[in-house]
Amino acid sequence: MLEHLIDIPGRGPGTTHRLRVVGFGDPSARPHVHVQGGLHADEGPGMMAALCLIDALKTAETEGRIAGHVTVVPAANPFGLGQFLQGDQSGRFDLYDGRNFNRDYPDLVPVAAMLLDGALGDDAARNVSLVRAALRQALDARVAHGPTDTLRHHLMRLALGADLVLDLHCDGEAEVHLYTQPASLPALHPYIALAACRAVLLADNSGGNPFDEAVSRPWAEIAAAFPSHPLPPSCASCTVELRGRSDVCRDLGATDAQAITDYLTCLGVLRGPRPDLPEPACTPTPLAGSEALTAPVAGLLSYRVAVGRTVTKGEIVAEITDLQDGTVTPVRAGTSGVFYARPATRIAETGKRLGKIAGAVPFRDGLLLSP
Repeated sequence: MLEHLIDIPGRGPGTTHRLRVVGFGDPSARPHVHVQGGLHADEGPGMMAALCLIDALKTAETEGRIAGHVTVVPAANPFGLGQFLQGDQSGRFDLYDGRNFNRDYPDLVPVAAMLLDGALGDDAARNVSLVRAALRQALDARVAHGPTDTLRHHLMRLALGADLVLDLHCDGEAEVHLYTQPASLPALHPYIALAACRAVLLADNSGGNPFDEAVSRPWAEIAAAFPSHPLPPSCASCTVELRGRSDVCRDLGATDAQAITDYLTCLGVLRGPRPDLPEPACTPTPLAGSEALTAPVAGLLSYRVAVGRTVTKGEIVAEITDLQDGTVTPVRAGTSGVFYARPATRIAETGKRLGKIAGAVPFRDGLLLSP
């Protein structure tokens, strides 16, 4: 095991934030899988899974089973870990400027494409190496504006060399679900089955340049820019939502880590018998077909269906009870699909997001992710 710490100067004088990175196996070995938890620092399940994964990889290392390379960042957002408002942690948005910690990652393609112009050839493996080097060079040429952009820089640099990236998050209350790009889907099929994902949401560009897309989408865009040169997609990535915020315990963390270690065995990162894959628990659907239910009125929020249930269009999913006269307003599904996530709170303001349904028919465009 190799462990190193990255110190990032804080915004205030005399402050420093520390990022812990743990590596297993030969850093030059392939496949290279990068796993991080807690980019939204108030989401504990991914951090617990990452810590349990480190324990499992220590055992695999002792047994001589590591054939590839794994990097793990168990707590990817030290800035958010230190943010509190009136006793509650606030780790999704930077309280300094309101930006989502999982948005606004840099688009490296324009600079990387300039560096690659005239350099690519007919050797696909050489082209892959050239693209990885160009992406790192494009990132290093950027000037980070402030501490949290410096954090984005370090997180991207850790992941740019990986063949596969798992960014671990959670929702308010949810079943395990996953966001990814269509080009990454084939590489992720074993993990989707092993993690028992109840929804898989697909989009080439979900908007806002989240971390997972920022490290994988350049491969498709660079390949399209140089169509006469072979360039296989060499970084698959996804955002994994590990249930809800209260689902933090070592048993669940160990279960999630086991799904990842089984996946690493499927990929050849770990030596050992390939695990039997269960049948997938869902069929991938377009993110543009995911309906975000919203509250038409304010009041007390209650649900008629549990997360994980398949609902039909027109079915009552939730009810809002008026605090003044007790009037009950039903909230109906506008599409059919799996009701895969909802908030943890039960008082609704007008416009509050009440849950998400994974519909099969696209009907949205523009920014597809929650704020």
